[in-house]
Amino acid sequence: MAQFRNFKMVDYVIYGRGSFGQLDEIINPRRKDNLPMIFLVDHFFEGKSLIDRIPVHNNDKIIIADTTYEPKTTQVDKIAKDLKEEFGNVSGIIGIGGGSVMDLAKAVSLMMNNEGSSADYQGWDLVKKPGVYKVGIPTISGTGAEVSRTCVLTGPERKLGMNSDFTPFDQIVLDPELINNVPANQRFYTGMDCYIHCIESLQGSYINEFSKSYGEKALELCQKVFLQKNVWDDECDDSLMMASYAGGMSIAYSQVGVAHAVSYGLAYVLGTKHGIGNCIVMNHLDEYYPDGAKEFKQMVDKHQIEIPKNICAGLSEEQFNTMINVSLGMKPLWENALGKDWEKIMTREKLRALYEKL
Repeated sequence: MAQFRNFKMVDYVIYGRGSFGQLDEIINPRRKDNLPMIFLVDHFFEGKSLIDRIPVHNNDKIIIADTTYEPKTTQVDKIAKDLKEEFGNVSGIIGIGGGSVMDLAKAVSLMMNNEGSSADYQGWDLVKKPGVYKVGIPTISGTGAEVSRTCVLTGPERKLGMNSDFTPFDQIVLDPELINNVPANQRFYTGMDCYIHCIESLQGSYINEFSKSYGEKALELCQKVFLQKNVWDDECDDSLMMASYAGGMSIAYSQVGVAHAVSYGLAYVLGTKHGIGNCIVMNHLDEYYPDGAKEFKQMVDKHQIEIPKNICAGLSEEQFNTMINVSLGMKPLWENALGKDWEKIMTREKLRALYEKL
Protein backbone atom coordinates (compact mmCIF):
# COMPACT_ATOMS: atom_id res chain seq x y z
CA MET A 1 0.00 0.00 0.00
CA ALA A 2 1.30 3.48 -0.87
CA GLN A 3 2.51 5.73 1.92
CA PHE A 4 1.07 9.25 1.77
CA ARG A 5 2.60 12.22 3.51
CA ASN A 6 0.44 13.52 6.34
CA PHE A 7 1.72 17.06 6.57
CA LYS A 8 1.05 19.78 9.10
CA MET A 9 -0.36 23.09 7.91
CA VAL A 10 -0.68 26.52 9.54
CA ASP A 11 -3.51 26.42 12.10
CA TYR A 12 -5.01 29.87 11.55
CA VAL A 13 -4.86 32.34 8.66
CA ILE A 14 -6.18 35.90 8.57
CA TYR A 15 -6.08 37.75 5.24
CA GLY A 16 -6.99 41.28 4.26
CA ARG A 17 -5.85 44.89 4.10
CA GLY A 18 -5.56 46.25 7.61
CA SER A 19 -5.68 42.82 9.27
CA PHE A 20 -2.41 43.62 11.10
CA GLY A 21 -4.61 45.85 13.29
CA GLN A 22 -6.21 42.72 14.77
CA LEU A 23 -2.92 41.30 16.02
CA ASP A 24 -3.59 42.27 19.65
CA GLU A 25 -6.91 40.43 19.84
CA ILE A 26 -5.43 37.43 18.00
CA ILE A 27 -2.49 36.89 20.36
CA ASN A 28 -3.99 37.96 23.71
CA PRO A 29 -5.71 34.61 24.38
CA ARG A 30 -2.33 32.91 23.92
CA ARG A 31 -0.64 34.85 26.73
CA LYS A 32 0.11 32.71 29.77
CA ASP A 33 1.58 33.02 33.26
CA ASN A 34 2.59 36.64 32.70
CA LEU A 35 5.21 35.46 30.21
CA PRO A 36 6.01 37.97 27.46
CA MET A 37 5.27 37.94 23.78
CA ILE A 38 8.49 38.45 21.80
CA PHE A 39 8.29 40.40 18.54
CA LEU A 40 11.15 39.66 16.14
CA VAL A 41 11.13 42.53 13.65
CA ASP A 42 13.20 42.97 10.49
CA HIS A 43 15.79 45.73 10.96
CA PHE A 44 14.32 47.40 7.84
CA PHE A 45 11.55 48.73 10.12
CA GLU A 46 13.79 50.21 12.82
CA GLY A 47 12.61 53.80 13.36
CA LYS A 48 9.60 53.33 11.06
CA SER A 49 5.92 53.65 11.93
CA LEU A 50 5.20 49.89 11.89
CA ILE A 51 7.15 49.53 15.15
CA ASP A 52 4.66 51.86 16.88
CA ARG A 53 1.74 49.69 15.73
CA ILE A 54 3.03 46.55 17.47
CA PRO A 55 0.72 45.72 20.42
CA VAL A 56 3.31 45.63 23.22
CA HIS A 57 2.08 44.96 26.77
CA ASN A 58 3.83 44.85 30.15
CA ASN A 59 7.05 42.86 29.80
CA ASP A 60 6.71 42.14 26.05
CA LYS A 61 9.90 42.67 24.10
CA ILE A 62 10.70 43.85 20.58
CA ILE A 63 13.92 42.41 19.14
CA ILE A 64 15.25 44.05 15.99
CA ALA A 65 16.60 41.19 13.89
CA ASP A 66 19.57 41.89 11.65
CA THR A 67 18.71 40.37 8.26
CA THR A 68 21.86 41.50 6.44
CA TYR A 69 22.61 37.79 6.19
CA GLU A 70 20.22 34.88 6.23
CA PRO A 71 19.59 33.29 9.65
CA LYS A 72 22.40 31.32 11.21
CA THR A 73 22.15 28.62 13.86
CA THR A 74 24.39 30.76 16.09
CA GLN A 75 21.92 33.67 15.81
CA VAL A 76 18.97 31.42 16.70
CA ASP A 77 20.82 29.89 19.65
CA LYS A 78 21.84 33.28 21.06
CA ILE A 79 18.32 34.74 20.91
CA ALA A 80 16.82 31.63 22.54
CA LYS A 81 19.53 31.55 25.24
CA ASP A 82 19.10 35.26 26.03
CA LEU A 83 15.31 34.89 26.28
CA LYS A 84 15.59 31.89 28.60
CA GLU A 85 18.03 33.74 30.83
CA GLU A 86 15.83 36.86 30.96
CA PHE A 87 12.35 35.33 31.21
CA GLY A 88 12.65 31.57 31.76
CA ASN A 89 10.25 31.09 28.87
CA VAL A 90 7.87 33.17 26.74
CA SER A 91 4.23 33.11 25.68
CA GLY A 92 5.08 33.30 22.01
CA ILE A 93 7.32 34.49 19.18
CA ILE A 94 5.91 36.81 16.52
CA GLY A 95 8.02 37.22 13.38
CA ILE A 96 7.41 40.42 11.40
CA GLY A 97 9.44 40.69 8.20
CA GLY A 98 10.59 38.71 5.20
CA GLY A 99 11.51 35.06 4.87
CA SER A 100 14.63 35.45 7.02
CA VAL A 101 12.69 36.84 9.98
CA MET A 102 9.92 34.28 9.64
CA ASP A 103 12.46 31.44 9.55
CA LEU A 104 14.22 32.99 12.55
CA ALA A 105 10.92 33.20 14.47
CA LYS A 106 10.08 29.57 13.75
CA ALA A 107 13.53 28.41 14.80
CA VAL A 108 13.62 30.46 18.03
CA SER A 109 10.15 29.17 18.94
CA LEU A 110 11.38 25.59 18.58
CA MET A 111 14.58 26.22 20.53
CA MET A 112 12.66 27.63 23.51
CA ASN A 113 11.45 24.07 24.19
CA ASN A 114 14.19 21.86 22.68
CA GLU A 115 17.64 21.14 24.10
CA GLY A 116 21.04 21.79 22.54
CA SER A 117 21.74 23.83 19.42
CA SER A 118 19.48 24.49 16.46
CA ALA A 119 22.26 22.90 14.36
CA ASP A 120 21.30 19.56 15.97
CA TYR A 121 17.91 19.76 14.26
CA GLN A 122 18.96 20.63 10.70
CA GLY A 123 17.41 17.85 8.69
CA TRP A 124 14.09 16.06 8.46
CA ASP A 125 11.89 15.28 11.48
CA LEU A 126 14.61 15.67 14.11
CA VAL A 127 12.72 18.15 16.33
CA LYS A 128 11.35 16.32 19.38
CA LYS A 129 9.04 18.84 21.08
CA PRO A 130 6.62 21.56 19.93
CA GLY A 131 7.95 25.09 20.21
CA VAL A 132 6.17 27.99 21.90
CA TYR A 133 3.26 29.70 20.14
CA LYS A 134 4.44 31.40 16.94
CA VAL A 135 2.98 33.88 14.48
CA GLY A 136 4.29 34.83 11.04
CA ILE A 137 3.57 38.23 9.52
CA PRO A 138 5.17 38.69 6.07
CA THR A 139 6.17 42.21 5.03
CA ILE A 140 7.50 41.03 1.67
CA SER A 141 6.04 38.24 -0.44
CA GLY A 142 7.48 35.33 -2.36
CA THR A 143 9.41 32.98 -0.09
CA GLY A 144 6.42 30.98 1.12
CA ALA A 145 8.09 30.88 4.56
CA GLU A 146 4.73 31.80 6.09
CA VAL A 147 3.32 28.35 5.25
CA SER A 148 6.32 26.01 5.03
CA ARG A 149 7.28 23.24 7.48
CA THR A 150 10.89 24.34 7.45
CA CYS A 151 13.05 27.18 8.69
CA VAL A 152 16.23 27.33 6.65
CA LEU A 153 19.39 28.03 8.65
CA THR A 154 23.08 28.27 7.87
CA GLY A 155 24.91 26.09 10.35
CA PRO A 156 28.53 25.18 10.99
CA GLU A 157 28.39 22.33 8.47
CA ARG A 158 25.43 22.93 6.18
CA LYS A 159 22.65 25.22 5.04
CA LEU A 160 19.54 23.21 5.76
CA GLY A 161 16.15 23.65 7.36
CA MET A 162 14.67 22.40 10.59
CA ASN A 163 12.04 20.43 8.67
CA SER A 164 9.36 19.09 11.01
CA ASP A 165 5.66 18.99 11.86
CA PHE A 166 6.45 21.30 14.78
CA THR A 167 7.89 24.01 12.51
CA PRO A 168 4.80 25.60 10.83
CA PHE A 169 3.33 28.74 12.35
CA ASP A 170 0.28 28.50 14.61
CA GLN A 171 -1.04 31.70 13.03
CA ILE A 172 -0.21 33.86 10.03
CA VAL A 173 -1.39 37.40 9.29
CA LEU A 174 -1.51 38.22 5.58
CA ASP A 175 -1.94 41.98 5.25
CA PRO A 176 -1.07 43.26 1.75
CA GLU A 177 -0.72 46.80 3.12
CA LEU A 178 2.51 45.70 4.80
CA ILE A 179 4.28 44.97 1.49
CA ASN A 180 3.43 48.16 -0.41
CA ASN A 181 6.74 49.96 0.17
CA VAL A 182 9.19 47.19 -0.66
CA PRO A 183 12.03 48.43 -2.93
CA ALA A 184 11.49 47.27 -6.53
CA ASN A 185 14.68 45.18 -6.75
CA GLN A 186 13.98 43.36 -3.49
CA ARG A 187 10.35 42.81 -4.45
CA PHE A 188 11.49 41.26 -7.74
CA TYR A 189 14.08 38.92 -6.19
CA THR A 190 11.63 37.66 -3.59
CA GLY A 191 8.78 37.42 -6.07
CA MET A 192 11.01 35.34 -8.32
CA ASP A 193 11.59 32.94 -5.43
CA CYS A 194 7.87 32.20 -5.69
CA TYR A 195 7.93 32.02 -9.49
CA ILE A 196 10.88 29.59 -9.40
CA HIS A 197 9.12 27.48 -6.70
CA CYS A 198 6.27 27.05 -9.17
CA ILE A 199 8.45 26.19 -12.18
CA GLU A 200 10.41 23.61 -10.17
CA SER A 201 7.37 22.11 -8.48
CA LEU A 202 5.21 21.86 -11.61
CA GLN A 203 7.97 20.25 -13.66
CA GLY A 204 9.26 17.95 -10.91
CA SER A 205 8.85 14.20 -10.59
CA TYR A 206 7.06 14.66 -7.24
CA ILE A 207 4.19 16.61 -8.82
CA ASN A 208 0.63 15.63 -7.90
CA GLU A 209 -2.79 17.26 -8.19
CA PHE A 210 -2.56 18.84 -4.74
CA SER A 211 0.69 20.62 -5.56
CA LYS A 212 -0.37 21.28 -9.12
CA SER A 213 -3.56 23.10 -8.07
CA TYR A 214 -1.68 25.55 -5.84
CA GLY A 215 1.36 25.80 -8.13
CA GLU A 216 -0.63 26.64 -11.24
CA LYS A 217 -2.52 29.42 -9.42
CA ALA A 218 0.67 30.85 -7.93
CA LEU A 219 2.34 30.78 -11.35
CA GLU A 220 -0.65 32.54 -12.94
CA LEU A 221 -0.49 35.30 -10.30
CA CYS A 222 3.28 35.74 -10.78
CA GLN A 223 2.84 35.99 -14.53
CA LYS A 224 0.11 38.59 -14.04
CA VAL A 225 2.12 40.89 -11.77
CA PHE A 226 5.54 40.49 -13.42
CA LEU A 227 4.55 40.23 -17.09
CA GLN A 228 1.03 41.52 -17.74
CA LYS A 229 0.67 44.51 -15.42
CA ASN A 230 2.36 47.76 -16.43
CA VAL A 231 1.98 49.69 -13.16
CA TRP A 232 2.63 48.29 -9.69
CA ASP A 233 -0.53 48.90 -7.64
CA ASP A 234 -2.50 47.53 -4.69
CA GLU A 235 -3.81 44.68 -6.83
CA CYS A 236 -0.22 43.59 -7.49
CA ASP A 237 0.51 43.49 -3.75
CA ASP A 238 -2.69 41.49 -3.12
CA SER A 239 -1.81 39.05 -5.92
CA LEU A 240 1.82 38.61 -4.94
CA MET A 241 0.90 37.93 -1.31
CA MET A 242 -1.48 35.17 -2.39
CA ALA A 243 1.04 33.83 -4.94
CA SER A 244 3.54 33.44 -2.10
CA TYR A 245 0.99 31.58 0.02
CA ALA A 246 -0.11 29.29 -2.84
CA GLY A 247 3.49 28.71 -3.97
CA GLY A 248 4.45 27.70 -0.45
CA MET A 249 1.48 25.32 -0.30
CA SER A 250 2.49 23.83 -3.65
CA ILE A 251 5.96 22.82 -2.50
CA ALA A 252 4.62 21.57 0.86
CA TYR A 253 3.39 18.45 -0.91
CA SER A 254 6.06 18.30 -3.62
CA GLN A 255 9.55 19.82 -3.75
CA VAL A 256 11.72 22.45 -5.43
CA GLY A 257 14.55 21.67 -7.84
CA VAL A 258 17.79 22.68 -9.55
CA ALA A 259 17.75 26.45 -8.88
CA HIS A 260 17.21 26.00 -5.16
CA ALA A 261 19.73 23.15 -4.86
CA VAL A 262 22.43 25.21 -6.57
CA SER A 263 21.60 28.44 -4.71
CA TYR A 264 22.02 26.69 -1.34
CA GLY A 265 25.71 26.24 -2.19
CA LEU A 266 26.04 29.93 -3.12
CA ALA A 267 24.43 30.97 0.14
CA TYR A 268 26.64 28.74 2.26
CA VAL A 269 29.96 29.81 0.73
CA LEU A 270 29.27 33.37 -0.45
CA GLY A 271 26.38 34.41 1.81
CA THR A 272 24.22 35.11 -1.27
CA LYS A 273 20.67 35.87 -0.20
CA HIS A 274 18.10 33.28 -1.19
CA GLY A 275 15.96 35.28 -3.64
CA ILE A 276 18.85 36.83 -5.52
CA GLY A 277 20.71 33.51 -5.48
CA ASN A 278 17.79 31.77 -7.18
CA CYS A 279 17.71 34.51 -9.82
CA ILE A 280 21.46 34.19 -10.50
CA VAL A 281 21.04 30.44 -11.01
CA MET A 282 17.77 30.58 -12.99
CA ASN A 283 19.51 32.82 -15.51
CA HIS A 284 21.53 29.73 -16.57
CA LEU A 285 18.98 26.90 -16.38
CA ASP A 286 17.75 26.74 -19.98
CA GLU A 287 18.81 23.08 -20.11
CA TYR A 288 16.54 22.10 -17.22
CA TYR A 289 13.63 24.57 -17.40
CA PRO A 290 13.68 25.97 -20.97
CA ASP A 291 10.25 27.65 -20.87
CA GLY A 292 10.64 28.91 -17.31
CA ALA A 293 14.13 30.30 -17.93
CA LYS A 294 12.93 32.08 -21.07
CA GLU A 295 9.96 33.64 -19.27
CA PHE A 296 12.14 34.55 -16.29
CA LYS A 297 14.45 36.51 -18.63
CA GLN A 298 11.44 38.34 -20.07
CA MET A 299 10.49 39.39 -16.52
CA VAL A 300 14.06 40.55 -15.85
CA ASP A 301 14.00 42.68 -19.01
CA LYS A 302 10.54 44.12 -18.33
CA HIS A 303 11.47 45.23 -14.81
CA GLN A 304 15.01 46.28 -15.78
CA ILE A 305 16.64 44.21 -13.07
CA GLU A 306 20.39 43.67 -13.00
CA ILE A 307 21.20 40.04 -12.23
CA PRO A 308 24.72 39.79 -10.74
CA LYS A 309 27.26 37.96 -12.88
CA ASN A 310 30.65 36.32 -12.36
CA ILE A 311 30.08 35.85 -8.64
CA CYS A 312 32.08 32.60 -8.62
CA ALA A 313 35.10 34.10 -10.38
CA GLY A 314 38.24 33.68 -8.33
CA LEU A 315 36.88 31.09 -5.91
CA SER A 316 39.38 28.59 -4.53
CA GLU A 317 39.22 24.86 -5.17
CA GLU A 318 38.16 24.38 -1.57
CA GLN A 319 35.29 26.86 -1.94
CA PHE A 320 34.06 25.16 -5.13
CA ASN A 321 34.18 21.78 -3.41
CA THR A 322 32.25 23.09 -0.42
CA MET A 323 29.56 24.59 -2.68
CA ILE A 324 29.25 21.34 -4.59
CA ASN A 325 29.03 19.28 -1.38
CA VAL A 326 26.31 21.53 0.07
CA SER A 327 24.33 21.46 -3.16
CA LEU A 328 24.58 17.71 -3.76
CA GLY A 329 23.46 17.18 -0.15
CA MET A 330 19.99 18.42 -1.16
CA LYS A 331 18.98 14.98 -2.39
CA PRO A 332 15.17 15.37 -2.46
CA LEU A 333 15.53 18.51 -4.61
CA TRP A 334 17.73 16.77 -7.16
CA GLU A 335 15.49 13.70 -7.23
CA ASN A 336 12.44 15.89 -7.83
CA ALA A 337 14.21 17.74 -10.64
CA LEU A 338 16.04 14.90 -12.40
CA GLY A 339 14.49 11.64 -11.19
CA LYS A 340 15.78 8.63 -9.27
CA ASP A 341 19.00 8.47 -11.29
CA TRP A 342 19.87 12.11 -10.70
CA GLU A 343 23.39 11.30 -9.46
CA LYS A 344 24.28 9.94 -12.92
CA ILE A 345 23.00 13.17 -14.50
CA MET A 346 24.27 15.85 -12.11
CA THR A 347 27.88 14.80 -11.62
CA ARG A 348 30.34 16.87 -9.61
CA GLU A 349 31.96 17.93 -12.88
CA LYS A 350 28.68 19.10 -14.38
CA LEU A 351 27.73 21.02 -11.25
CA ARG A 352 31.20 22.60 -11.13
CA ALA A 353 30.75 23.80 -14.73
CA LEU A 354 27.37 25.31 -13.80
CA TYR A 355 28.85 27.17 -10.82
CA GLU A 356 31.64 28.52 -13.05
CA LYS A 357 29.00 30.15 -15.29
CA LEU A 358 27.36 32.06 -12.42
